[in-house]
Amino acid sequence: RFWQLGALTARSSEVLWQVSPFILAGAVLALALGPQLNALSLGDDLARGLGQRVGAARMVSALAVVLLCGAATVVAGPIGFVGLAVPHAARLITGPDYRWVLPYSMVLAPVMLLVADIIGRVIAPPGEVQVGVITAAVGCVPFIWLVRRRKLVEL
Repeated sequence: RFWQLGALTARSSEVLWQVSPFILAGAVLALALGPQLNALSLGDDLARGLGQRVGAARMVSALAVVLLCGAATVVAGPIGFVGLAVPHAARLITGPDYRWVLPYSMVLAPVMLLVADIIGRVIAPPGEVQVGVITAAVGCVPFIWLVRRRKLVEL
């Protein structure tokens, strides 16, 4: 059941200590890649024109994503919509600059997860609604809004 929805229950801090080197390495890589990701968001040709090594930037950013997502999945299991909703919320707050989107996402994601966990523990006492269910229920609303907004822009 833990691996189906993801949960924070029955997890000790020992797991967090075991994956903390991977989280730290992924966070350092991601934060260092902000300027390169800004250039890549303009397109490959323009990024090359700005002096970026596109292939290397893609590989290092993929490594950062694998480290961070793998560590998060080890700690809590697959919890949906955090990785989809939080970066868009961070982008609404900061604008398109990845030097700011990435740190804001790193702060907002645990906040969203903590709020979802608190809601899951409060709405059905003495039991608990899994945090993955709460994030899916809450996270699908902005995701649907985002998809509908993009479809309206395409019209």
